[in-house]
Amino acid sequence: MATTTISRSSKIKKDWLFDLPVNLVLVLVVLVILVPLWFVLVVSLTPLSQSQTGYNFFLSPTNWSFEAYRQLLTDNAFVRALVNSLIITVMGVTINIVFTVLTAYALSVKTLPGRNIFMILILFTFLFNVGLVPNYLLVKNLGLIDNYLAVILPGAISVYNLFVMKTFFQNIPEGLKEAATIDGASQFQVLWRIVLPLSVPILLTIGLFYGVTHWNEFFLPILYFNNQDMQPLPVLLRNILTAANMNEYVDYNAVASAPQQALKMAAVLLTMIPMLIVYPWIQKHFTKGVLVGGIKE
Repeated sequence: MATTTISRSSKIKKDWLFDLPVNLVLVLVVLVILVPLWFVLVVSLTPLSQSQTGYNFFLSPTNWSFEAYRQLLTDNAFVRALVNSLIITVMGVTINIVFTVLTAYALSVKTLPGRNIFMILILFTFLFNVGLVPNYLLVKNLGLIDNYLAVILPGAISVYNLFVMKTFFQNIPEGLKEAATIDGASQFQVLWRIVLPLSVPILLTIGLFYGVTHWNEFFLPILYFNNQDMQPLPVLLRNILTAANMNEYVDYNAVASAPQQALKMAAVLLTMIPMLIVYPWIQKHFTKGVLVGGIKE
C-alpha cells in the first residue's frame, strides 16, 4: 500500500513538472496573440479628441467611440468590398463542397474503373503546379476576367481536402451502402441519403478550410479583377492600411469624428469578425472531422 502511494505521488510530481512549462508556454502564446488584438481594439475605439494625446497601450479609452465602425459600415466602398467577399466566399464554398464531395465519393468506391490512375493524376497536380502565366492565360481564354468565377474555379478542388474527405467516406461502413444498394438505391441516392448525413463533421471542417481561404483571398482578385468595384475586403484592407490619404479608399475628411488610425484598426477587426463568428460554431466538429478523415483503415 505504501509503495502504491509513493508511486502515485511520484507520478503526480512528474506530471506537475511536465504541465508547468507547457502551461507557461501556452500562456505566453495567448499573450502574444491577445495583446496585439487588444491594442487594435483600443485604437479602433479611441475618439478623435483623445487620439491627439496618443494611445494607451493597455487601458481602454476614457470615452469609447464607435465612430470609426459607423463610418466604415456606411461607406460605399467598404460595404461593396464586404459584399464582394461574401459573394466569393459563399459561391466558392458551395462550388468547392459540391465538386469535392462528388469527386471524393467516386474515388472512395473501390470498384471504380481506373480509380488508381485517377488518383495518381490528381496527386500529380498537387505535387507539380503549372505556374502563374498558364493559369492566367487559361482564365483569360475562358473569358473569366472580371468574373467572380476567376478566383473560384482554379481552386475548385483542393487535393488535400479531397483526400481527407475520401478517407472519411471510406471509413463509413460498407454494410450501410450495400444495404441501400440491395434495396435498389443508385450511387447518387446512397451518397445523398446515407453518406452525407453521416459526414456532417467532415463537411463542416472542409467547408471551414475553403471558407477561410476564400475570405482571405488577396492575390487572385488583384490579378483577375480589373474592375476596382469587384475587389474583395482583403484588397481594400491592404489599401486602407497603406494609404497616406484615406480619401482614396473611404469617404474621410479632416473634420471627421474618428481618427485615421481608428479607421484602419476598425477595418482590421471588421475583416476578422465573420470568421471569428463562424469558427466557434464549427469547432466542435473540427477535431472529429480532421481525425476521422485522416485515419485510414
